Amino acid sequence: MHLLVGLGNPGTKYAHNRHNIGFMAVEEIARRHGFAPWRRRFQGETSEGTLDGERVVLLRPATFMNESGRAVQEAANFFKLGVDEIVVFQDELELPPGKVRVKLGGGIAGHNGLRSISAHVGNDYRRIRLGIGHPGVKELVHGYVLSDFARSDRSWVETLCEAVADSAGLLVTGRDSTFQNRVHLAMQAKGFLGKEDADEKD
Repeated sequence: MHLLVGLGNPGTKYAHNRHNIGFMAVEEIARRHGFAPWRRRFQGETSEGTLDGERVVLLRPATFMNESGRAVQEAANFFKLGVDEIVVFQDELELPPGKVRVKLGGGIAGHNGLRSISAHVGNDYRRIRLGIGHPGVKELVHGYVLSDFARSDRSWVETLCEAVADSAGLLVTGRDSTFQNRVHLAMQAKGFLGKEDADEKD
């Protein structure tokens, strides 16, 4: 069993923010794979289903970003899950828009949601880093992540969430690099990433 956590802030005010792309990704997984309706529990909302024959719980913390770890810890404790069974979908400033990287553990790069999760369950969970680009100046970051995606961004955001959802079963069966490659190829096929972006290694 796996816990797939989307990071974001609850409420309609934040629904289309760049910071909420983690929510968008898990919502698309639920839609495309016919998961059960969302319900309130674990200081958040969950939806249950299966991916590639594996039982999966999706979680959207309702604690606001900087307290996300409380919801994750409560859900993990209830299902008796180890940190290696937790996958977190997050917005990533240091990746170009539409680019994806899977990362196990490591630093949190100032991300308050990751900081909270690491404080509550440890650091060795997998992060699905969903690139949103950087505003270019550190002082603009706060306003940038808490602003809605531009109208011109919507096509690549939808394509990215669909590609992530289509290949999500690879994550719960331990095929992280295949997941990453499949998402890149899907983005490349729609013209949102060039070949150099898809092949680049961090």
